[in-house]
Amino acid sequence: MLVSNHARPTLEDVAARAGVSRATASRVLNASPRVSPEALEAVNAAVTALGYQPNRAARALVTRRTGAVAVLFSEPEPKIFDDPHFARLIRAGARALADVDVQMVLMLVHSPDDQARAHRFLAGGHVDGALVFAPHRNDELVSIVKKLPLPVVYAGKPWGSLRGMHLVDNDNEGGAVLATELLKSLGRKKIVHVSGPLDELSAIDRLNGFKSALSLDDKGVARLVEDGGFTREGGRKAMSSLLARVPGLDAVFVASDLMAAGALETLQEAGKRVPQDVAVVGFDDHVAIAEHTSPPLTSVRQDSDEQVAHMVEHLMRLLRDETVKRKQQMLPTVLVRRESA
Repeated sequence: MLVSNHARPTLEDVAARAGVSRATASRVLNASPRVSPEALEAVNAAVTALGYQPNRAARALVTRRTGAVAVLFSEPEPKIFDDPHFARLIRAGARALADVDVQMVLMLVHSPDDQARAHRFLAGGHVDGALVFAPHRNDELVSIVKKLPLPVVYAGKPWGSLRGMHLVDNDNEGGAVLATELLKSLGRKKIVHVSGPLDELSAIDRLNGFKSALSLDDKGVARLVEDGGFTREGGRKAMSSLLARVPGLDAVFVASDLMAAGALETLQEAGKRVPQDVAVVGFDDHVAIAEHTSPPLTSVRQDSDEQVAHMVEHLMRLLRDETVKRKQQMLPTVLVRRESA
């Protein structure tokens, strides 16, 4: 069969070229398991030879799928674009969704107007599902997506009841224990903590790990902790406050690499040698930060690429109506040693 050089190849063209029925070609293109290896090879070869591209609009009418997934962050734009952790998450999401031939729709949802717009968009059937990054207490984004008949997978634990929720989290508390235990094993006696904002459960989990490793109660830990807000400048200010409040401190566990970079700057300005006078451990093991501080930063690694890949896999199973045995998945964290501790 001859295909015009100017006509867009159709499914019928693919089937004819492969020597199979239109139904078989359709099953191959829709990843149905009910095809033979020979038919699979023949159809894929025909697709390549003809340059066939499925008509997504026509497919959506049949499958009721859009081929798109929303990735939502409930953070202000400056934080999204200034913190390399978020850039890494966005890249990981785009890559993982592209690998399953799904288009990512990035949505930044922070203000009430953003929330109203997100609700209209998600309720309008423009996406098949959502990956949600909404870590803050009283986050309206969680309430919005809970009300929609839309498959959703969360990054980390949102506030409130987790019953029936699908999520992939990192072991923040266990990672904090690893960091603090390392500082203890180095003989450090006055260990302090620069925390993230305590309206985020990841920051609370890391604080709890710090408390657990030092066997401290809430009263005992209060003077040893300063909130750095998960920002570089916040890390600088928090470290300055702790130096003034805890004379002779000799170690600090910082709840993010970005804050740790700021804390290291403050220590240097105060004439403190790292690690001789003060040992420092961060959290994230972000490639753009941990290897480039002075000195290079010992850090707890949470693999953002792996977390997002698991979230996408989880969501694809929900979209295929497969049974998901573990709705809530916890990924391990590991300690990466460098010169700062």
